[in-house]
Amino acid sequence: MSIDEASSPLAAPPAAPASAPPLGHRSGRWIDNWDAEDTAQWNSVGKSIARRNLQWSIGCEFLGFVVWQLWSIVVVYLPAAGFTFSTSQIFWLISMPSLVGATLRIPYTFMVPRFGGRNWTIISALLLLIPTVGLALCVANPETPFGVMLAVAALAGFGGGNFASSMANITFFYPAREKGWALGLNAAGGNLGAAVAQLVVPIAVVLGAAATLNLPLAGLLWVPLILVAAFGAWKYMDNLSSAKSDLAGSLAAVREPHLWIMALLYIGTFGSFIGFAGVFPKLIADTFPAFSTIAMGPVTLGLAFLGPLVGSLARPFGGRLADRFGGALITVGAFAVMAVIALAVVWTLPLANFWLFLGLFLVLFAAAGSGNGATYRMIPVIFARRGAAAGSAELRESVSTARRSAAALGLISAVGAYGGFLIPQVLNASKGASGSYEGAFYGFVCGYVLMLAVTWFFYLRRSSTLGKV
Repeated sequence: MSIDEASSPLAAPPAAPASAPPLGHRSGRWIDNWDAEDTAQWNSVGKSIARRNLQWSIGCEFLGFVVWQLWSIVVVYLPAAGFTFSTSQIFWLISMPSLVGATLRIPYTFMVPRFGGRNWTIISALLLLIPTVGLALCVANPETPFGVMLAVAALAGFGGGNFASSMANITFFYPAREKGWALGLNAAGGNLGAAVAQLVVPIAVVLGAAATLNLPLAGLLWVPLILVAAFGAWKYMDNLSSAKSDLAGSLAAVREPHLWIMALLYIGTFGSFIGFAGVFPKLIADTFPAFSTIAMGPVTLGLAFLGPLVGSLARPFGGRLADRFGGALITVGAFAVMAVIALAVVWTLPLANFWLFLGLFLVLFAAAGSGNGATYRMIPVIFARRGAAAGSAELRESVSTARRSAAALGLISAVGAYGGFLIPQVLNASKGASGSYEGAFYGFVCGYVLMLAVTWFFYLRRSSTLGKV
């Protein structure tokens, strides 16, 4: 019963709550009158529509992450293919897609309101054809100049931009009480692309090349899947007319101090995931070259895929735990684990034990993945509480709050993704200055401790204005 009904002076029997207007369907798969917070609409048709859009969103975002991470795998094979690039140049090829992808996330955030979620998913999926074909052409010729290689690597940033529009789109489909799990699944499906690419590409470039290297396959093998994903988005996804953003709402999100606090935390969680996912193959090749690849008959298997795989699978559970216990608590735990593990990596490197090194990194990836889900879950909760009336504890988003929240999700994901550029470059600087990666890892420890303190101060203290989120 609503407040207005409860306070009515009429002595009539309580009337049933007014139902939301029925969903309207227009050409181009546009849906009108969508309200995920309306329980009747959600239970009747909303849940199935949201699930269908989520499934295809995951597929398209998965391929975006695949393309985003291709260069982090390919660079390990460039010397064997005849390329003579320096260590610094290799790190630039690894980090450039993250730099461009993070930057593209800012405009991508606003593409869903401008074109529609379905329509932009189709466009963004087809854009992935450019970097995949470009990579195939570049690595086919060892004489390709470094500048051309770097430019094509930058185009892989299209894959990184997909995340912002995909997450902004899905947040409109789900009620606030279920956003943690839905956004966690959507993000995990995308993150999983990094693991699958690192698993499949080493197998494909060797198995399909008769004991030599066929590096162009690293890009070309994804072309059919991209076309299938774009077709599926065209056929089965929907545009929501309510998924709009206005300039005032976007400016309000930017002026919200908590947007920038959460962006910092997201650098620590997602930035660590994507940054370490990008450099993990090279870290293994530099530190334990004998374990860079493992021959299994005609197949060459790289173990670097295990890191992003664990991190991807941990992400939705981080969102689920945040739904239950609060995102801030899970985020603090994640940063604590990441700081301890980063310190342990430095202290155990002299043991030259690959399996210990791998195990520690898997724990680091798991903590970063669960932290991803938790921090991302905090964002809509924070905006819902900031937009609610004073004293209201109900976790329900108004349309305007949902729009600010969607803008915040995209902007925070953009800032956080710069971690994918910073981590390789910090490692590069440490290697160049001292010949080892120890200094970089000590810096990461300090960063994680700082972010743990920030999370506690703003979102876990008893006197916090937001309470526990």
